[in-house]
Amino acid sequence: MSDEPARWSRATIFPDMWTDPDDDPRNNDGPSPEGELESLEDALTNYRMTLRMKCEGLDAEQLARRSVPPSTMSLLGLLRHLAETERDWLNWISDGQPLPKLYGENDGDFDGAVAEQAEVDAAYAALAREQAATDAALAEHPDPSERLGKDRIAVRELMVHRVEEYARHCGHADLLRECIDGRVGQ
Repeated sequence: MSDEPARWSRATIFPDMWTDPDDDPRNNDGPSPEGELESLEDALTNYRMTLRMKCEGLDAEQLARRSVPPSTMSLLGLLRHLAETERDWLNWISDGQPLPKLYGENDGDFDGAVAEQAEVDAAYAALAREQAATDAALAEHPDPSERLGKDRIAVRELMVHRVEEYARHCGHADLLRECIDGRVGQ
């Protein structure tokens, strides 16, 4: 008998998918995005949704479960990390005083990801709040070549960085989720 969970998927049409195409909230039968910024925003929205999908249906203990020692990575830690990262991005484009860190320094986003429902609820709330704040700030700058903040980062560069950060962590979430309950898929 093995402690490893059996691999499985909810998909019935394509067994390597997370869910069937008709049930996938990321599917959009409408027109594709027009323009560079809209395409980047669409990719970001889909990666954000993918991360939430990888976390759905898990309890606090499962979300806080660490990957492999000595790593502190967990799904809950990823939610907290991305909230912190959204705040960092907002600070990058701001000309004002930077907002303080959410979870302190030195891996606090992962170290503080403990198996308590209050921590899970707080992580989801922080992520939604920080995403909305960064999105709202960037909505005021529709020109992808516009440079913002003290370091004069281009909107385009920031958007690409956001997409790559979520994409990288969705890959981590795939592996974390499979280790937790065996669920696999895109």
